[in-house]
Amino acid sequence: MPTFLPGLELSRRFYTETVRPLLEDAAPDLPHSAARIGSGSEVLGYDTPRSTDHDWGPRLQLFLRPRDVPRHAGRIRHHLAEHLPKTFHGHPTHHCVEVTHTTAWFTSTLGFDPTHDITAADWLTTPTQLLAEVTGGAVFHDGLHELGPLRHNLRWYPRDVWLHTLARQWNRISQEEAFVGRCGEVGDELGSATAAAGLTRTLMRLCLLMDRRYPPYNKWLGTAFSRTTAGHRLIPVLTAALSATDWHTREKHLAYAYEAVAGIHNQLNLTDRVDPTTRPYHSRPFRVLHAERFTRALTARITDRALRERDLP
Repeated sequence: MPTFLPGLELSRRFYTETVRPLLEDAAPDLPHSAARIGSGSEVLGYDTPRSTDHDWGPRLQLFLRPRDVPRHAGRIRHHLAEHLPKTFHGHPTHHCVEVTHTTAWFTSTLGFDPTHDITAADWLTTPTQLLAEVTGGAVFHDGLHELGPLRHNLRWYPRDVWLHTLARQWNRISQEEAFVGRCGEVGDELGSATAAAGLTRTLMRLCLLMDRRYPPYNKWLGTAFSRTTAGHRLIPVLTAALSATDWHTREKHLAYAYEAVAGIHNQLNLTDRVDPTTRPYHSRPFRVLHAERFTRALTARITDRALRERDLP
């Protein structure tokens, strides 16, 4: 097995040492951009030697001007197929270069065209994993001067959309935070643990969003969370909540996590201060945050009326 080289660096070398010289042979002076973005653990910086066992290796996107794609893309693909080495640093290079243009690639990946105005619906219906994929990775060359501005525009939500997204997470906590105790009270420790797991996932996503980081999908959620402002403090607490065998212990650890995350919310100064302490769930003996208070505070600060009145799942 070749010595492991992180995928982004491998792809950078692949472009610089192999693809770019061949591109200059096939289409001299043709403007282009080159990047490694999109799907793949290496784009998020999470790849390890284990990643090399499938769909991993030197790969990149070559972006041409739209008018140049029908004129040059076929010739470039043929030239690369004929002259690329079979392997690069020990990894196969077959079908590793995608030739496209920015509008087509981003629209296909995201489901909307980010070269035009991005609507609130575009932001809210696009999985955060996809937003992480198109803003992560690396640009090796931006001769078209398009990738930089596009990725800059997508780097984070507009303020109102960010507030709405945070409010959704708090709303999910509000809907389920009493279930940990209620399930446990009737002897359903499995149900209580399942509720705690869902709440833990929501808290992790919330911390990432408060750090202005798009949460990845479940495989990498814990890894990404460990790199947040709150990660080092909350990982032991959330781990204890998930490993607890009785609902009282589970609830105690979650209550600590709620208060910690509520404190982070107040530090952001996005709303007036909201009391971060937990309290009983109405007349029932369950410790909760009443997270709907944070939902209301955030929603009140949204200036777009349509977005402010949009349903919170």
